[in-house]
Order: sequence, then structure tokens, then C-alpha cells
Amino acid sequence: MAEPSEPTNRIWTAPNVLSMLRLVLVPFFLGYLIIGDYIAALVILVVSSFTDFLDGFIARRFNQITRLGQLLDPAADRLYLFASILGLAAGGLVPWWLVVAIVGRDVFLAALGIVLANHGFGPLPVHQLGKVATFALFLGLPVLMLGAAFPVTAAVALPIGWAITLWGVFLYWWAGIIYAIETGRVIRLPLVPSPRRSDTLEE
Repeated sequence: MAEPSEPTNRIWTAPNVLSMLRLVLVPFFLGYLIIGDYIAALVILVVSSFTDFLDGFIARRFNQITRLGQLLDPAADRLYLFASILGLAAGGLVPWWLVVAIVGRDVFLAALGIVLANHGFGPLPVHQLGKVATFALFLGLPVLMLGAAFPVTAAVALPIGWAITLWGVFLYWWAGIIYAIETGRVIRLPLVPSPRRSDTLEE
């Protein structure tokens, strides 16, 4: 295996093309959810999940990690999450308050990012709890789709899907509160000029 290297500025790499494919499929995924074709939506979700795994493997295995890829991959994940909750709400499978809870939390984090930027700080590191919450949502919502796509599984899939999804929403906001507390702590810290900034001022 090749030694890890710094992200490059390349655009047309295999992982980036796979990430772009995931993005192209988002409108189709949302459309199938809205019209209630949950089987087709699940097929797209499976394809997307496989390409997500594949692009990460190729990027690490063949040193094709790029700055664009570091933006596209989480963007695709977030769009699939939003498309899932919006499509399921539009189809009547989940209530709209769940959309508000999930989207509202990300708007809340965006506001925290603006506060950090105004104080001269970059984004906070991703908290492990946030990763667990996102995983729970990415697991729970497809299980709800499964119950809707195959009614024979509904008696089991829907209760399990709801349990995982609600737990994911709770953890999602819990992680958001942790980010808010950490933001409050960080913005009270004095800014220390970087060596480059100090050298420039001295010159």
C-alpha cells in the first residue's frame, strides 16, 4: 500500500467521479421517495453507499485523496440525509417536525460556524457523538423505507426504524449542544498569532 500523502488539488480522479455520481443520483433518490417508490429509492441508496465505500477505499489505497473529494464526500452524505427526511415527510411516512429537528440542528451548527469565523477560528473537530448520531440516522431512515417498500416487513422494520431514528435525532442535538458549549469555550480563548503572521508583522 502506498504511503499516505497530503490532499492534492486534482479534480478528475476516480474517487471524485464516484462522489459526483452520488451527487447526480440525489434528485432521483428524492423524486422516488416523493412519489412513494421506496424500492427504487432503496436501490439508489444501496448504490450510493457502495460507491461511498469504494471511493474512500480507492482514495486511500492509491493516494488519490483530494481537497475536492474532502468537500464532495460529506456534502453528498448530508444531501442524502436531507433528501431522505424530506422525501419521507413528503410521502407521509414521517412527520414534518422530524424534518425541522434534523435540518434545524444543522442550521444551528452553521450559525456556530459563523460565530467561530467571526472570532478568527475555523470549524471545530467532528465529535465522536456526532458521528454516532449521523450513523443512527443513516441506519434508521432506510429501515423505515424498507418497511414501506415491503409491507410484509413493516411490523418489524417500522418500530425498529423509528427507535433508531429517534435515538439518532436525540444524539444529533446532544452533539450540537456539545459543539455549542465548545464554541463558547473557544471564542473566549485569546488568539495567538501564527509564526507566519508574526514574521510578516516584524518585516
